[in-house]
Amino acid sequence: MSTGTAAPGSYYVRTGEHRFEPTARASGAWDETELHFSPLGGLVVHAIDRYLATRPPSGLLLSRISYDILGRLALQECEIEVETVRPGRTIELLEAVVRVARRPVVRARAWLLAAQDTASVAGGGAAPLTGPQGLAPWPMTDHWPGGYIASLDVRPVGPPRPGRATVWVSTPLALVAGEPCSPLASYLALVDTANGIAVRESPKAWIFPNVDLTVHLHRRPEGRWTGLDTTVVFGPAGQGITSTVLHDVHGPVGHAQQILTVRPVPGA
Repeated sequence: MSTGTAAPGSYYVRTGEHRFEPTARASGAWDETELHFSPLGGLVVHAIDRYLATRPPSGLLLSRISYDILGRLALQECEIEVETVRPGRTIELLEAVVRVARRPVVRARAWLLAAQDTASVAGGGAAPLTGPQGLAPWPMTDHWPGGYIASLDVRPVGPPRPGRATVWVSTPLALVAGEPCSPLASYLALVDTANGIAVRESPKAWIFPNVDLTVHLHRRPEGRWTGLDTTVVFGPAGQGITSTVLHDVHGPVGHAQQILTVRPVPGA
């Protein structure tokens, strides 16, 4: 199906029980005919939330999710199927598969852990970031094309430099048109932005897309802002890593890691 245009205020439009069509706002930074993975990552969590809503409440919290990107993410209608891999009362493993034109393009596995009252021993995270209010916006469109990047409100805590940046990210757009989404799905829909905020080398000369994203959470994020305290490292043999301490306005909530394939732009 062609790219949706009926709902410019969202990244996706539901087209069936498990099917979604991206709008132009979901287009990618490396190729505008492809999806940016960030809103798709949030959409996967939205599908998991709906899957869990069909069952009796379990008290389990999504605590880790890992996404493997299996191939080109065409800007086309996708289908998401969720299943339980390892059931349990205190620990459970789910898997979600995203298909485009019947081909698997993303596999995600999510560990759910039982909620416990551990407030008396909570601690050990990074210091909270300076809040986003009052910070000047940063036009990422100066470095990156695509509808997704153009949709963002990005506010650096300090001047970004090669391989290092700390920013707040939010969006006025809905993840799915006309549907409420959980704070977690909305939060994770912005996390993959991390690989574009601390650019080590110009994307006009070097390509460094991530082939995965793994998020570990020690606390449920709250609010509309996703805080990304990001470091990017390039190795000597074509690999790189984008590492991020994740924040909300109350403090750290977890970590994200992305493995990069680093190579020069042909002919650059």
